[in-house]
Amino acid sequence: MVSSAARTVTILGSTGSVGDSTIDLLERTPSSYRVIALTAQKNAKKLAAQALRLKPQFVAIADDSAYLELKSLLSGSGVQVAAGADAVGQAGAMDAEWVMAAIVGAAGLKPTLQAVRRGAIVALANKECLVCAGEMFMADVIKHQATLLPVDSEHNAIFQVFDFKQPEQVRRILLTCSGGPFRTWSRADMAQATPVQAMAHPNWSMGKKISVDSATMMNKGLEVIEAHHLFGLSHDQIDIVLHPQSVVHSMVEYKDGSVLAQMGTPDMRTPIAYALGWPNRIDAPAARLDLAKLGTLTFEQPDPVRFPTLSIASDALKAGGSAPTVLNAANEVAVGRYLAGDIGFLDIAATVERTLGIVPTRPMSSLDDILATDAEARRVAQGLKPISLAAE
Repeated sequence: MVSSAARTVTILGSTGSVGDSTIDLLERTPSSYRVIALTAQKNAKKLAAQALRLKPQFVAIADDSAYLELKSLLSGSGVQVAAGADAVGQAGAMDAEWVMAAIVGAAGLKPTLQAVRRGAIVALANKECLVCAGEMFMADVIKHQATLLPVDSEHNAIFQVFDFKQPEQVRRILLTCSGGPFRTWSRADMAQATPVQAMAHPNWSMGKKISVDSATMMNKGLEVIEAHHLFGLSHDQIDIVLHPQSVVHSMVEYKDGSVLAQMGTPDMRTPIAYALGWPNRIDAPAARLDLAKLGTLTFEQPDPVRFPTLSIASDALKAGGSAPTVLNAANEVAVGRYLAGDIGFLDIAATVERTLGIVPTRPMSSLDDILATDAEARRVAQGLKPISLAAE
């Protein structure tokens, strides 16, 4: 039985890895939560199974072609079913106190903004909202008095140890990075890397797109842009350090030389639980950290030659305006083309860099500007032929 004091919850992107982890936490103490809405891109069977267990008021599937299947699977359940991008946005606008924003890519921007603009607590697992529309997004968070809780393990770690009352005391933040599956590979070997190899992350279980982003280290470049907006820091106050064990999730260095870190085993249920229970803490099932058993923590400098996405993303942040939007759109297209076998692994970074060179950087003043730039960058990136990159 659900308590009358239960926290109301919507999950935007419930069928992905973050959605799965969120639901795992909800189902451990079902009386504490009441699910209002769930959304998915196209996996009707999984969305229907989740809805039958969680009994939300509303479910939305972005892919119109999956509507009839979803409708049939939920026939007689009492759950309202809708399809299309507007329906996903409707889910974000529904009156849930807490919203998990876990839709992958720029498609998550509109529904997440719907939740922000009604002042919800938004657990943000979507990097692209801040990469594509950081200034506008954060302005809306302030304007509508929404609460933004980062769920990415790195930003969640920083959030936990960042002194928001005295931000001037912060010297820099250090985003940790596992290095992904190709941390020690040569560029010649990476040129031949298959999607299966790129998705074989050594520590984390993630979806296809973010796994490839980890392999190229574009995920870290996107996180630098995200951190700039979340914590109000300049690009030269954000550093990246490789940490293969994925135990130190990120660090904040203060002016006096103190470095505060948040640590834990690599399990997304920890940062999700932090956000789900906020401002309190709740139990989470992640394995407890045993430092004596672990024995050693190591750190390295990232190699910008083998992983050029880091400098490409940094340059986009410095350029400002539409550049981060172009960066994100081109990367989404390039990763999709790589997974489809259309381009090679090294062509992902090359496609992003070439698209940034073609689409002019311009000011961004509205959501329409952002969406138009996103569409233009996608057209360019989709039309670029792969180029042969010589191994270093």
